[in-house]
Amino acid sequence: MNDTEETKIPDSVQSEETVIDDVVFEDTAEGEGEAHSRDKIKKLRDDLKIAQTEKTDYLTNWQKERADFINYKKGEDDRRKETLVLARERFTEELLPVLDAYDMAFSNKEAWEKVDKTWRTGVEYIHQQLVKVLAENGVSEIAPELGAMPDANLHESVDTIPTDDESKQHSIAQIMQKGYKMGSRVIRPARVKVWEKK
Repeated sequence: MNDTEETKIPDSVQSEETVIDDVVFEDTAEGEGEAHSRDKIKKLRDDLKIAQTEKTDYLTNWQKERADFINYKKGEDDRRKETLVLARERFTEELLPVLDAYDMAFSNKEAWEKVDKTWRTGVEYIHQQLVKVLAENGVSEIAPELGAMPDANLHESVDTIPTDDESKQHSIAQIMQKGYKMGSRVIRPARVKVWEKK
């Protein structure tokens, strides 16, 4: 029998129709078919409710697991980025004594001018390359201006210099060591001396 054929119930078996929740039953002469069909539909409805509840539970659990996984992935990405930043900062901190050595060499102008010009040019070029590489990785100098007021976030006051001039009070008198930052994060504050009125 194919799907298009209809099953015909003999007239002798057919009796009055009973409608139960949009399902049409044809009563047999003894009424056994209706009771059996009712039980079967009740069981199917119960099974359907259980299946729908399970489906909802599975869907809810899957959505929670997916959200947890997305949050875990974001957390891992954030931790990886933070680790990379800390590694770059640590590497930069290890290079700071090299930059300080260059600054000390360049600050003694009299001695620096006595060095052979070609050698001096080579050293200055190497320093420029180092500064350029650091700049390309987000590292910049914190070089305060003399006479400016120190910023506690960027400068560290290591000593005071006495003065009679009240207008210089607490301003930067001398830069002892340049500071450096990576982006907005301070790797090392600039070390300065400040004026202090006697």
